[in-house]
Parts: sequence; structure tokens; C-alpha cells
Amino acid sequence: MTDVAAREAEWNDAPEMSVDPPTSFEEFFHLERDRLFRVMFVITKNRHEAEDLSQDAFARVWERWDSVGAMENPAGYLHRTAMNLFRNRYRRALLAARRGVGITKQEDAFEVVDDRHVARQALSSLTPRQRAAIVLTEVLRYTAEEAGSMLGIRAATVRALHFQARSALKNSGRTNDA
Repeated sequence: MTDVAAREAEWNDAPEMSVDPPTSFEEFFHLERDRLFRVMFVITKNRHEAEDLSQDAFARVWERWDSVGAMENPAGYLHRTAMNLFRNRYRRALLAARRGVGITKQEDAFEVVDDRHVARQALSSLTPRQRAAIVLTEVLRYTAEEAGSMLGIRAATVRALHFQARSALKNSGRTNDA
């Protein structure tokens, strides 16, 4: 049995921890600030987040210093407070991300009406064949071959009508195309 105790003494070369709690918060702060920052940096992998968490944890400990200073292990309380703050922020970020995923932009009804009006005016300046070709290919996304079979014309004619319609709209100044 004494051999086991001797071996434990050899491998357990950690320095003795003092059980005397710091007398003031300032002392405690100077003793623990670097250690807490390093721990929080390893956890968050972000310097600014680690600084924020450390500052918030110290602020909470300072608010309760009368009771925390009398504890047997105020550093443990500080680290637990920092970890709780980290978990709370992490949970809030996850919740915000989940809520943000389903958010869609609300359409303005007046803007939709204005857009339709502008589109009607622009399309009304085209011939019926040009209008049909550009609507089928641009708006409904049919290929020239598909649009040609619908209109009863060749695909090359659809492409030509499409080109003429875009040129007419560009010349009239009713499109944003370059």
C-alpha cells in the first residue's frame, strides 16, 4: 500500500491550490481574467466572443461578490457563469436562425400592380407574334422549339421574333437590359 502512495506522490506533481479566497473583487479579477479568457477562447474560437463572455461573467460575479467572495471556490462559480452565458447565447442564436429560415419578404400589393401595369404597357407596343414569342420564351421559359410548336412556326422564327421584341423594348427604353 505504501508503494501505491509513493507512486501517486510521484505522478501528482501539481502545485497545491490555495484555499484562501481572494479578499477583494479586484484581486480575484486580476487572478482569473487571463485564465477565463483562454478557456472561453478555446470554447468559442472567437476572440471577441470570448472577451464579451468573460466581461459578462465578471460583471455577474461582481454584482454578487458579497456571496461569491465567501464561497469556497469563486473561480468555479465564475467559470460556470461564463459557460451558462455561452450556452444561453448559443441557444438564442440557434432559435433565431430557425425562425429566420422561414422568413420571406412580404410582397407589396401596390408594387405588384405597378409592375404589371409597366409590363402591359411594354408588351402592348409589340406585335402579337413578337409578344407571343417573348412571353413564351422569357416569362414561361419554353425553348424556341417548344414555343414554335405551340405557335405553329419554326424555332428559328421564334428566335427571330424574340430578338425583334427585345430590340423593340430596348429601343423604347422600357427595359433595364444593357
